[in-house]
Amino acid sequence: MFRRFLAATGLANLGDGIAVLAWVWVATTLTRDAGLVALVPVALRLPWVVFAIPAGLVADRLDRRRVVIAMDGLRALAFLCAAAALAVQGPLPPAPMQGVSSAPLFAALCLSALAVGIAEVFRDNAAQALLPSIVPDAGLERANGRLWTVEALANQMIGPALGAFLLGAALALPFAVNAVFYAVAALLMLRVSGQFRPEAQTVEGWRPALMAGVRYLRGQPLLLLLAVITGVWNLCFEAVMFAMVLHAQENLGLSAQDYGFMLTAFAFGGAAAGLVGDRIAAALGTGRTMQLALLGSAVLLLAVPLAPNGWLLAACFIVFEMAGITWNIVSVSLRQRLIPDALRGRVNSLYRLLAWGMIPLGIALSGWVVGVGEPIVGRAQALKLPLWFRWISLCQSPLLLVELWLAGASGTAVESNTCRFGK
Repeated sequence: MFRRFLAATGLANLGDGIAVLAWVWVATTLTRDAGLVALVPVALRLPWVVFAIPAGLVADRLDRRRVVIAMDGLRALAFLCAAAALAVQGPLPPAPMQGVSSAPLFAALCLSALAVGIAEVFRDNAAQALLPSIVPDAGLERANGRLWTVEALANQMIGPALGAFLLGAALALPFAVNAVFYAVAALLMLRVSGQFRPEAQTVEGWRPALMAGVRYLRGQPLLLLLAVITGVWNLCFEAVMFAMVLHAQENLGLSAQDYGFMLTAFAFGGAAAGLVGDRIAAALGTGRTMQLALLGSAVLLLAVPLAPNGWLLAACFIVFEMAGITWNIVSVSLRQRLIPDALRGRVNSLYRLLAWGMIPLGIALSGWVVGVGEPIVGRAQALKLPLWFRWISLCQSPLLLVELWLAGASGTAVESNTCRFGK
């Protein structure tokens, strides 16, 4: 079962990798206004704020496998609509510095991105909640590591490169290809057999069901802290990566193909971490692993605005992604292990609301900072301003170090077997 789940997830992540470059790049062909360009990725991420809680309630009441299938189907339809809109539009005029060259096409692009974002919220929450039903508790780190390896290869190595190639052929092509990929992913999930409806609940009604999840998360201060730290981390990272598109185009002179291949550097670090992350956690302990991963990723991204070319940026990204994926393997496995099955969808959605809800804010903040800074420091330097946001993430690192030390001092068990925080 896990192999089929892994294959479906890999194919969906291949589509995500193509879209990472396609959404924003196509938006920049319609406008050069950073604030307007930001609307497209904001539409992709805003659903994490609006729909995270409903997604958790759905994941705890319905068959989680069926939710995954339905949402992959919805994403296939949304990408098909975006491809059709681009194909009907035909050749685009030069993008203006203010406003958009085609308001109907820009609106269609934003609406399609919004639909994809909504489906992603429900799909990812259900998929993460059903994984413990597929693999044994002791194998969660290994399973999550394999999932992150596949995601790194598909989402960050193959996907961006393929997306850049498809964009070079036709703007509509990456969206049409994605429609096919998500449809096939849904068909693969149909072949995953088993029981994926959560355990019977004692609480009826959406409000008391939600409050049960809130009470559980409130009683887990460590999970709350990890959610906040991940949220700040995501805010800073998305601000950096949004500004990076324009910085790469205008300051470094990279083409779509150059930028896509530069992003594959993430995949090398992510794939390596996915293969050895569970061994690192076993050797160092959960607490020490998370401490080093957080500090390392924060420091590495501070070098991004100083890199004079794509090669040095790629080198930073490789090591950064190793730290980031190792963090994800440990933190996600910890969350899956600590949260009871009947509450997993709701508590996971609340956690991700705190963690992922900061993503659209980071993108919007990045666009706003560029717009405000441009008349003051000039266009080139304004595009670099959001790249310094990682200082915020670095400043929060001591919070995690103190909390993990306290958890270790009190002997709080957070892993199966004998691993504890502070080891």
